Amino acid sequence: MGINILLEIDWKNLWLKDLDFSLVLEIGIRTLIMFTFVLVFLRSSGKKGVRQLSIFEVAIIIALGSAAGDPMVSTESAILPSLLVFIVILLLYRLITYLTAKSQKMEMILEGDPMYIIEDGLFTLEKDGDANFAKDEFFAEMRVQNIEHLGQVRTAVLETNGQVSFLFYPENQVEYGLPIFPKPYHQKSENIIRQGRYACTHCAKVVEIAASHICERCGKQEWVPAINSIRYA
Repeated sequence: MGINILLEIDWKNLWLKDLDFSLVLEIGIRTLIMFTFVLVFLRSSGKKGVRQLSIFEVAIIIALGSAAGDPMVSTESAILPSLLVFIVILLLYRLITYLTAKSQKMEMILEGDPMYIIEDGLFTLEKDGDANFAKDEFFAEMRVQNIEHLGQVRTAVLETNGQVSFLFYPENQVEYGLPIFPKPYHQKSENIIRQGRYACTHCAKVVEIAASHICERCGKQEWVPAINSIRYA
């Protein structure tokens, strides 16, 4: 049945539809021109890479994609109007960049503030800061930094450009912490069957318990055995 459905598909219409091969060269030229405009804009913005883009700048890139996309493939869209859009966006970007350099309030509105994720080896809670972040992605970022558990980290700050800054405990001050590698982390459970040091998977608080226990810091009840290994950079 599946083979019959595939045979019934009009493959020529799927791939070509009403495309006139005489327009292929024009589409190629349009794509080259618009892609060059995008590269020129990014170069003019002074940015070196995506990791340095703020939310405001990402919004601009999306707008540029919309302005550049139609003239690439549609012969009914002229290039000059899109070029005008590029110029206006570039001037707007330069103006707002100037204003944010002069006004801290404007910078805070557009860029946001750095967000504390870890303080003293513990995740910040909503009452202490904004805890709305993807924990799996953050764990991956930590593992890239050769971090094995939160007891090695004194402070972690999510910067406005998406990068994470870490401050580490000295080797002689490393404490028990929440493991972040998949195998030990997935040993998490609500049931404690033997006494030991356990880390709360929600807030990373470490306590010594011998039975099921509700975390006094965050009110959750999911634990994983804590570890205190030293970080090797």
